[in-house]
Amino acid sequence: MAQAVSSRSSRDSDGPDRQIWVDGEFVPWGNATVHVLSHSLQRGSLIFDYLSVHETDRGPAIFRLGEHVERLLRSAEIVGLPLEFDRSAIARAIVETVRANPGATAVKASAYLASVEVDVVPMDTHVSLAIAAYEPGRDIIQRNPGTFHHRPELRIWIEKDRRNRRKDIVPPQAKVAGNYVSPMTAKWAARRAGYDEIVLVDDLGFLAEGPTTNLFLVDGDGTLRTPPEERVLLGVTRRSILEIAKHDGIPWAESPLRPEAFETAAEAFLTGTTAGVWPIASVDDRSIGDGKPGPVTRRLRDRFAQVVSGRDPDFDHWLTRVDE
Repeated sequence: MAQAVSSRSSRDSDGPDRQIWVDGEFVPWGNATVHVLSHSLQRGSLIFDYLSVHETDRGPAIFRLGEHVERLLRSAEIVGLPLEFDRSAIARAIVETVRANPGATAVKASAYLASVEVDVVPMDTHVSLAIAAYEPGRDIIQRNPGTFHHRPELRIWIEKDRRNRRKDIVPPQAKVAGNYVSPMTAKWAARRAGYDEIVLVDDLGFLAEGPTTNLFLVDGDGTLRTPPEERVLLGVTRRSILEIAKHDGIPWAESPLRPEAFETAAEAFLTGTTAGVWPIASVDDRSIGDGKPGPVTRRLRDRFAQVVSGRDPDFDHWLTRVDE
């Protein structure tokens, strides 16, 4: 069990009525805590993955559970965290947690070093695994009013300073806490400047991704373009959109994209577990097309919505039904 030290009472009366799975046991939301001096808090070594849960005509279903578990294990491998749970145990725990938290639409699985340490290399190498299933709007956003606004189309800003992605730092493919400090700083600056989101650039000046999303552009001829996977987070939604495009005969290509590519793009959108397919209306105050979702964006957005809701038999194998 993770080391839990908290100044709160045994039950967080202000928190949601949720149960979080921690190392094989369920604990109340407010009790799922670690020490302020824990290694993962102080060193940024926590890894995580984020999954979505959708209502279908056969009950709640987790989208691409296997792919998310594999990505979590890949992050652990990159960072060097010795996870004690294998892929089947993690998948079962996620299903169990969703089942124990009715109405959940999101799952966050986190692996972390809970022990209090002095050195950058921990003496206690036990890696705790915590799985939370919840409804972000009700359980988090509504408890912090005014902190989030989801626009139907985005006003984005291109990062003006190149990101440092040398080979001696953790690559973007690892979903490790420390990797999100630079994107947080950049997005915060964009928000202060009045934009909804930021598109980050890599160390070579090419377009990379959003802080928690992947980027797609659509050429005038309808070709879908996205930065190559070796330069970005391997988003599960990104992969799904490419597979849907291939299935539907929509031409696509992975290629380096300069910021100037937005100037000739007919459409643009971001993808992510929370975002789905999220249209981009403008970039640096320049409209993309007429500022409305274009035909390729609408087609993929609507098709993806059908897939995750279990209304598309071609991709039904991507769904893990919780009650079956």
